[in-house]
Amino acid sequence: MAGKPAHEYHILPPDIWPLVTSVSALVFTTGMVFYMHEMANAWLVLGLGIAGVIASFFGWFSKIIAEAQAGDHTPVVQLHLRYGMILFIASEVMFFVGWFWAWFDFSLFPAPLAYDEGAGLWSNLIGQEGAAALAKFPPEGIEVLNAFELPLMNTLILLCSGTTVTWAHHSLIEGDREGLKQGLWATILLGILFSFVQAYEYGAAPFGFGGNTYSSAFYMATGFHGFHVIVGTIMLIVCLVRAYKGHFTPRQHFGFEAAAWYWHFVDVVWLFLFVAVYVWGGWGAPIH
Repeated sequence: MAGKPAHEYHILPPDIWPLVTSVSALVFTTGMVFYMHEMANAWLVLGLGIAGVIASFFGWFSKIIAEAQAGDHTPVVQLHLRYGMILFIASEVMFFVGWFWAWFDFSLFPAPLAYDEGAGLWSNLIGQEGAAALAKFPPEGIEVLNAFELPLMNTLILLCSGTTVTWAHHSLIEGDREGLKQGLWATILLGILFSFVQAYEYGAAPFGFGGNTYSSAFYMATGFHGFHVIVGTIMLIVCLVRAYKGHFTPRQHFGFEAAAWYWHFVDVVWLFLFVAVYVWGGWGAPIH
């Protein structure tokens, strides 16, 4: 038939969103640099970058959803979308490897450093007066959070959310749309509950963000994980809206599958954080 492609690949037409996304990412990073250097109009540039990135998410993802509903996501296209999601999660794994590396580096080699403005160098404080107290992880005098209170509660919440998203996935495969919706609702509510508990934990924490390597590494590792939980919750909310619109079928539901993979990744990262940061990292320190 004339005009019918002789392959299963989806050839994308020219689109403005990749350009918009690239420019928005550049504006966003530029705004971050301006903000860190306390330059004029930093918030304006940063705000424009954030607005552009959010607009890119809505515009680009909406087109991908429209393509899926139009039947453009053939089995071959879905396979390559899965490869892309696997590579994305692999990059996220390496992102968290960096924070774990910092955590273990600070904990195993806690020798404090001081900046010598005259020499323009960082020097080791070991051997100087008061250095013995600082050369500990956590530093002497810092109280840590009890790993078996709020952190353990959040661990159980995320483990439960992993079961509910699996329930939703199996319900979808079996054609049970009500089970899909109920599983998604349960997972979303558990994700929101996790975020609220973590926000309360931060408010009750006996140490601030800066001042020592323990608190800085703690907030960066757990905070970025909390951000990923929020992103995963938004992804699941989009899946829930699409489920109510009848978008997913047992044979074609990559959008949901990608969100479920991401959620399981978030669960696994938290298990490592709970053991390394809360349990092992605070072992032997006074508990708040």
